[in-house]
Amino acid sequence: MGKIVNATYMTLDGDISNMMDWHFEYFSEQATKAASTQLADADALIMGRETYEGFSAAWSSRAGVDDFADRMNSIKKYVVSSTLTEPEWENTEVISSDVAERVRGIKESGTNLLQYGFGDVSRLLLENGLLDELRLWLHPVLSGKAQPSELLYRDTQQAKFTYNGVEVHDTGLIILSYTPTNAARP
Repeated sequence: MGKIVNATYMTLDGDISNMMDWHFEYFSEQATKAASTQLADADALIMGRETYEGFSAAWSSRAGVDDFADRMNSIKKYVVSSTLTEPEWENTEVISSDVAERVRGIKESGTNLLQYGFGDVSRLLLENGLLDELRLWLHPVLSGKAQPSELLYRDTQQAKFTYNGVEVHDTGLIILSYTPTNAARP
């Protein structure tokens, strides 16, 4: 059975969307190593259309720059979307219907999936008992500019988690690891 890990980068005030303003000054050698290990442990990525569009533009333009960019470009990608029909980023498959069942099948095949960010796809995974680990990359900064749609919190069902551990970096960035405990099980 594969595992689905969600890695969400956020600020102390819950901003998960304005990374250009706060992320990079905390991304040290330790963070680079953690991010590289996290990506190396994944067999594929899973994302929604908006993340796909942002990642596709950013990572395809960095092809050949470093091993991380090359891995992002070559890894299998699953995009949950009802509007994307012809993905241009290499090695991409669109999941447009029966999402929970399709993802369950991917997990059952032994595929380890990595998801960046927390949105509709994350909530769907959580609600269907498919998310195995939530990693919050908590940055020691208050963004002060996130709109409600750019915050981790959104109206959703309550979900409880079991604490797995923490990784503390010299820059003050911490990576918190949790396992969902009360996600709905099919």
